[in-house]
Amino acid sequence: MQITPFIQYLAALIFALAVLHTFCTKYFQHLAHADASNAGLWHLLGEVEVVFGFWSFILLLFIAFSTSHQQAITYLESQNFTEPLFVFVILTIAATSPILSFVETVVNRINAILPVPAMAGRYFLCMSLIPLLGSFVTEPAAMTLSALLLRDVYFNQAVSNRFKYLSLAVLLVNISIGGVLTPYAAPPVLMVAEKWGWDLSFMSSVFGWKAAIAVLINATLVSLYFRNELARIPADQGRQPDTPAMPLYLIVVHLFFLFVTVLFSHHPVAFIGMFLFFLGFTHAYPEHQSKLMLKEGLLVGFFLGGLVVLGGLQQWWLQPLISRLHSDALFFGSIGLTAITDNAALTYLGSLVEGISDSAKYALVAGAVTGGGLTVIANAPNPAGFAILKECFDEQSISPLYVFLAAIIPTLIAGACFYFL
Repeated sequence: MQITPFIQYLAALIFALAVLHTFCTKYFQHLAHADASNAGLWHLLGEVEVVFGFWSFILLLFIAFSTSHQQAITYLESQNFTEPLFVFVILTIAATSPILSFVETVVNRINAILPVPAMAGRYFLCMSLIPLLGSFVTEPAAMTLSALLLRDVYFNQAVSNRFKYLSLAVLLVNISIGGVLTPYAAPPVLMVAEKWGWDLSFMSSVFGWKAAIAVLINATLVSLYFRNELARIPADQGRQPDTPAMPLYLIVVHLFFLFVTVLFSHHPVAFIGMFLFFLGFTHAYPEHQSKLMLKEGLLVGFFLGGLVVLGGLQQWWLQPLISRLHSDALFFGSIGLTAITDNAALTYLGSLVEGISDSAKYALVAGAVTGGGLTVIANAPNPAGFAILKECFDEQSISPLYVFLAAIIPTLIAGACFYFL
């Protein structure tokens, strides 16, 4: 498809409107409660997962009417939707009862040896251990598991909005930086690892230890800050005592499906086929399954798919901007650009710049993962966290502005670790 300057400028304008829309979703949700006659429309516009899909549809309509419908279809078919499909599948699998039961068991075993109160220790592990495990099970899976544990154990209790927003913000930041211990788990690293020759040894020695320090600092600080609020939460929250024990073979089979999905994360034909088999398996054992999060997964996939459609036409201004920045400016610029784009798209465009230095490569990726917790669009797993946790907030809507403000301090801590260490 030939991209005309008109379409490029139009796509940039629509992209800007979509970003602005994400910060207005809380307002639309308020209108849905205040204006009953148009509640359906306001509720639709207030769903953060719908935003980019909605505006990508507007863009495709403009392309179809300004050129031809075939041009719009050609552009749509030229985009790679592997990541949205993968996030949908991994979110659905990771949110199943056997996987969650396994993670809860691991967290409780480690928590039992920590010299802190039970609820504080479990909260600390949820904000630190699971985000770091994202380097092995992928960031979307880690986000799903952490968000579910936060929802069931903490957010469903009588905790303050400050607790909810700061916890969510730290989780978003820690998930974004916690996936850089390996070259395959974090989307912004995945986009460049093969081309730049970044293997497991390189990622763990250059990025991983710095990320681990930042994750532990953020988790420790937020745990200390809310120590009094955590102490008021009953220690028996979460899985109820009368819940039937999860059979070991079910946990093993579910872990196998999770592993295979991660292994074939670049091949949608393979992981979608395995996912269909997984759906059949879950229906065979309904007594050990909660309701599958298919709706939430589809909404997150729709959000990311819309981001792919809109982001695919931003290369004309993003790539030249990246190529003109020196290392220090690129690091801080990447943090800011990530907040209004997507860190995987940002690093991918950077990988297209010929002759980029090693210091610039580091600055680009470090900045991209550092800024991954500032907004819902900054990192691919973020919409999954929003989808799982939004029901616990006022009017079942999360304010992107409050998340952004709450994420500033943990983002600065992460940035300091990557910049100074």
